[in-house]
Amino acid sequence: MLKSLGRRRAVRTLAHVGAIAGMLAGTLMVSTAALADTTVHWLHLEQNPPIVAYWRQVADEYEKAHPGVKIDMQYLENEAYKAKLTTLLQSKSAPDIIYSWGGGVLDEQIKAGVIKDITADVDKSYSDQFNPTFWTAFNRDGKQWGIPHLASEVAFFYNKPLMQKAGVDPTTIKTWDDFLAAVKKIKAAGITPIIAGGADKWPLHFYWSDLALRIGGEQAFKDAMAGKGDGFASQTFVKAGEMMKQLTDLQPFQPGYLGATAPDAYGQFGDGKGAMELMGDWLYTSQKSGAANGKGISDADLGMMEFPAVKNGAGKPTDTLGGVNGWLVTKNAPPETVDFLKFFVTLDHERYMANHGFFIPVMKGASDEMQNPIYKKIADDLTHSTYHQIFYDQFLGPNVGRVVNDVTTDLASGATTPKEAAQAVQDAWAMEH
Repeated sequence: MLKSLGRRRAVRTLAHVGAIAGMLAGTLMVSTAALADTTVHWLHLEQNPPIVAYWRQVADEYEKAHPGVKIDMQYLENEAYKAKLTTLLQSKSAPDIIYSWGGGVLDEQIKAGVIKDITADVDKSYSDQFNPTFWTAFNRDGKQWGIPHLASEVAFFYNKPLMQKAGVDPTTIKTWDDFLAAVKKIKAAGITPIIAGGADKWPLHFYWSDLALRIGGEQAFKDAMAGKGDGFASQTFVKAGEMMKQLTDLQPFQPGYLGATAPDAYGQFGDGKGAMELMGDWLYTSQKSGAANGKGISDADLGMMEFPAVKNGAGKPTDTLGGVNGWLVTKNAPPETVDFLKFFVTLDHERYMANHGFFIPVMKGASDEMQNPIYKKIADDLTHSTYHQIFYDQFLGPNVGRVVNDVTTDLASGATTPKEAAQAVQDAWAMEH
């Protein structure tokens, strides 16, 4: 499949009439000019069939309006994408459009010279249609390197019938102590409290990141990045590990969670095998498509709550953890690539996707079309967020992000201590800065 992502921009002779009459050495010379057909190779991670079907519909509309241009959609699973993308971008088979979480990974890609600066292709009339916070997530030093497509928030999703069976009222869970008490109660009722995809590691880093956000707030993270004090080995991050250990010591996850991938976990949650899952808002659609019956937990039975507060923490309850995701154009992509992205990410298309509960849109006014109460709540959270922390494993760059994911998984399994985990992240950060 990766081979098929190569630049297959076939140049075909289309019988362009360029006959030149004239005699030269008794031979009639006919000149023909080649007209190029263009294929834009689009690499995405989306696995939800209704979303992919709509994207294909939009691509077909573009092809119809632009004869000679083909949009080739290619899919890679999340972890395979992360593992292969760096090599792929350096190869002759690099795709033209790639998915991006922004952050430090984007910085590394810019530094490597594999991403195209699209500043000149996106004028103010286009950029002004976006929420400024989301648009600037792909801006570096005044240059625009990508187009945002969706925003996300990490929160606890829960199965209402299972919570009711355990005698737990999610609306009363306000603090970390409340949450731990609820986990104990759910487990005592013979129900798995939390579903997790430990094999992919990044789902477990949400706990450490969210706890650090609640404990230290925005300032602790910025201080750590600036190398102030003990950096990521400071008390904020050690305490985050200690509080995460309070949870994992209760053995709250499903049996075999360290061998379950994120998609496995989506399906298990959708099948009702656990009461909660800490995940990005994409879980709403993923748990449906991943469930054995293809339907998952109904809207009536699915609830959502923000990550609980930490007593005496510096972080605000309105601080959010999540992402601003979008699309990048690779350095050798044809001019039609940016034109297609501007056609794809428009207010009409964002409104459609918001209306159908595909994700949280980033263009002004698009969220007004949302019908789903959970997505409305997330959109409201992001609109009123006092600080939106981008996923640590993306914001800190690929190398440090990998360490974050590794040590938080080790924390969950008891293979490391909170202090060792925080120090490992600090060592990785210091090595690069």
